[in-house]
Amino acid sequence: MSKLALYTFIFNKMPKKLNQLEATAICGNDISSSCLYVSALAIVYAGQYAWISLLVVAVVLYFFRKIYGEVVGALPLNGGAYNALLNTTKKSTASLAASLTVLSYMATAVISVSEAVKYAHSILNGIPVLPVTIGLLMVFMGLVILGIGESSKVAIGIFIFHLLSLTILCSFCVFFIINHGIETLISNFNLPVKGGIVTSLFLGFSAAMLGISGFESSANYVEEQEKGVFPKTLRNMWIVVTVFNPLIAFLALAIIPMDNIIGNQDALLSIMGNKASGHWLSLLIGIDAALVLSGAVLTSFVGVGGLMKRMALDRILPKELLKKTSKDSNYLIFILFFVLCVSILLVTQGDLGKLAGVYTIAFLSVMILFGIGNLLLKVNRSRLPRPEKSSWLGLFIGVFAVGAAIVGNVMLNPQYLAIFMEYLIPSLVVVFFMLYRTHIYKLFLTVLDYIFPDKGKVFQKLNSKTKQLLHNINKQQFVYFAKRDDVATLNKVLLYISENEATKRVKIVTILDKDEKVDISLKKDIDTLDRAYPLIDVEFIEEHGVFGPEKIKELSKRWRIPTNFMFIASPGDKFPYEIQELGEVRLII
Repeated sequence: MSKLALYTFIFNKMPKKLNQLEATAICGNDISSSCLYVSALAIVYAGQYAWISLLVVAVVLYFFRKIYGEVVGALPLNGGAYNALLNTTKKSTASLAASLTVLSYMATAVISVSEAVKYAHSILNGIPVLPVTIGLLMVFMGLVILGIGESSKVAIGIFIFHLLSLTILCSFCVFFIINHGIETLISNFNLPVKGGIVTSLFLGFSAAMLGISGFESSANYVEEQEKGVFPKTLRNMWIVVTVFNPLIAFLALAIIPMDNIIGNQDALLSIMGNKASGHWLSLLIGIDAALVLSGAVLTSFVGVGGLMKRMALDRILPKELLKKTSKDSNYLIFILFFVLCVSILLVTQGDLGKLAGVYTIAFLSVMILFGIGNLLLKVNRSRLPRPEKSSWLGLFIGVFAVGAAIVGNVMLNPQYLAIFMEYLIPSLVVVFFMLYRTHIYKLFLTVLDYIFPDKGKVFQKLNSKTKQLLHNINKQQFVYFAKRDDVATLNKVLLYISENEATKRVKIVTILDKDEKVDISLKKDIDTLDRAYPLIDVEFIEEHGVFGPEKIKELSKRWRIPTNFMFIASPGDKFPYEIQELGEVRLII
């Protein structure tokens, strides 16, 4: 599920659903923290036209407001792109989205903690950046293992302090310009543009797409929000990005010479504060940066915990990761994430450009997959009710723009693609081994027969162990709730299960009213399918009662089958429940 089964466990105490301010604060801290470094990145590549590139990013984000609004409105479940694709297409495609999301969590955690320490270093020069960065990552790992999460009140405090700090900075920069004139701005705008204006704008736009990282966050804890709050969080995040990112880039160009901007890109806002009003404003920005970026690091740890837990429950990652402490914390997940973060930090040496390149490719890939999820939702789940719809034109413009940004980032730094692939490929190897391990085990049994024709002790031991592993995987039962489905629909169900899940047992369940009887043709159709799929034991069950959340929970407990292994067809407008009320039941038809 992704930035929180994602955020289900982000709060220790959450007696009610999140209101607009609380929900916005959580995702707002994530996306608005990018203001601290994205303006400098855009200026590095687009020069004096960086603010235009950042405005173009805001236009692209406007289209994605509708894309996210439609997908999450139709499937209001935690999980972001992973959940969207899990309910609209194959499990392997959803697994790719999950792997990319984990990679983006890694890069976002490292960027955030690295920038937090660099801003602190701009205030206290004696701080050793790399050791302190690793130490902070270890502190956050310890916090989540202990079960200490954020609270919405703390998130609100950080968010408001951050917006006030940015507002104060921008205000004093404007006063500085009024008092000292626009000579610096004119000087910067008279500099030659390397490669031409169009090329600079494109490359600046590509780098500046990092500034919308965190926009997907709200989709990952939508179940914890009050009804109608989600689209408001998208609007609020869009306003923050549209106002502050271009404004900060423009003000930086107006008060600081270009060479100084590029030379101080790691802590540009602190330099701006010092130039505009002195040390006190630089100190304020440094404190603000440390707070909001640290909050983003903690969010990454909590988010990846929820995502990887869901992946392990869905049998995409090894179940050993589900081991818990006495405080119900999946400690192995957080230790693994810490090790991965430290490794990427050491590989890149904390270089903002390299980290941003890795993160941007991962994050933008997830955005494209979200757009693909929207496309599949329109085509494959057209019956699902949704409060708003994205236009086809807006969908294609958004996906095309994000694809162009990925190409631009690869053009900027081809070597970053290699670093990105160094982490993505091992992730995919693990994930796809878990998805297709039954085929791998069967192939291994065939190889054993060939290597050990004498069937000696080594063969018997390996053969027995492999068959036991196969049995343990295939014994997991799955459930499909049918009502008046015909043989063609049920065939699609079994085909989906056989292609996406490792099992030999499927229960097809119909829920009947007190005096209702099952249609005899349904029984005949299921008998036919049972013969058509000899490797799957298809069991038909008549269950009396009312289909809904309570019945699903009852059957899950009685049969010991998790709800994420239960499937339904897409409900129509007259369905009495919302999708999120059914737990983790998946849509497959």
